[in-house]
Amino acid sequence: MKVDASVRVPGDKSITHRALLLAGLTRGTSYIGGALTSLDAQSSARVLRQLGADLSPLRKGATVTARGRGRFSRPAQTLFCGNSGTTTRLLLGLLSAHRFSTTLTGDSSLRRRPMRRVTGPLAQMGARFSEQPHDGLPLTIRGGSLRPLRYEMPVSSAQIKSAILLAGMAGEVEVSVHEPNGRSRDHTERLLQAFGYGVTQNDGWIRFTPRGKLRPFEIQIPGDPSSAAFLVGAAVLAESGELRITGIGVNPTRTGFLGVLERMGARVDMESRSEHFGEPIADLIVRPAALRATEVTAGEIPGLIDEIPLLAVLASRAEGATTFRQVGELRVKESDRLGLIAENLRAIGAEAEVAGDDLVVQGGESKPVGKVRTAGDHRLAMAFAVLGTLPGARIKIDDMACAAVSFPGFPETLRDIAGARR
Repeated sequence: MKVDASVRVPGDKSITHRALLLAGLTRGTSYIGGALTSLDAQSSARVLRQLGADLSPLRKGATVTARGRGRFSRPAQTLFCGNSGTTTRLLLGLLSAHRFSTTLTGDSSLRRRPMRRVTGPLAQMGARFSEQPHDGLPLTIRGGSLRPLRYEMPVSSAQIKSAILLAGMAGEVEVSVHEPNGRSRDHTERLLQAFGYGVTQNDGWIRFTPRGKLRPFEIQIPGDPSSAAFLVGAAVLAESGELRITGIGVNPTRTGFLGVLERMGARVDMESRSEHFGEPIADLIVRPAALRATEVTAGEIPGLIDEIPLLAVLASRAEGATTFRQVGELRVKESDRLGLIAENLRAIGAEAEVAGDDLVVQGGESKPVGKVRTAGDHRLAMAFAVLGTLPGARIKIDDMACAAVSFPGFPETLRDIAGARR
């Protein structure tokens, strides 16, 4: 079988969220090309409209026009954030500087996700919260005048970090945030720097100074590397050929999975490099490879947290046992992602176990056959769909539609690549 195709993936989810939020807060009209149109991105657009911004519909191939008023308006109803933790947590940062009360909620999965890791530092800055006893949504925030903050995060997290930085921007106060175990994705820092804000890093501390100013902007969103990772995985599992994935964001805080794949024996090259709004962009060229086991260290995890499901299913085809260290954060994603990765690998005939906060996957060559339970988690659905492209595989995924949370059209794109392999 041979893979021989050139594909594009949807716009970067993280950058889309941030661009929409900043455009909705900016006074004037901004233009966002290549924006992701997934359910999560639609959640950000929906709540911004409730907060007084005027956003055109998010449609594939269309440039989003966003007209902001310079401040959010008090919403008439509760803000429903769908399944999007990024929408919720980043918005809490911005709302911390607004002098009105707002209630946020989400779907059943989002309502279970912890929020005190964000509301705690924002409360130290001066925001007030009325929360649920179980540490989740719904919660009500009342913002106001904010105080500077110096905060050591218990775990490296782009969402916590971004919420604090955006609060500093909206409240015009200095903040410093420390990441204890490796640097998480830095899209917020890069965007803020593009608007002239002071953002510096030293010894794990990120310091923000509010000397810049939001102005109307035009941005082209690059392809999402986390979405591209699943197509990379499908190409690696092929027997021959080459796959080109065009226009991908290759921010080094997002491409840790490529370093792991290289250690495992895969070859992924970058061509046609460029840069936009401080974000590096390139085409990825992927070829099939025989995989070998590796160890993914705790310090690597913040830079590839969303790619662990994909790396785990690939590890099930590698020679030897692959260990993912200190991945307990996966328990509080859209699902108990850590437990479900191991459970589903065993369900399709592979060997995997969770030992404390570590995940160990034993490689093998048996044909994957069985049923996969996703709990509505888009990354689990896509990862096991990749494994289903192997010859003789018979994997039944209980909810493939949830892939639309981050990658609309993923099943069709995967089928096109798999079809090119026959």
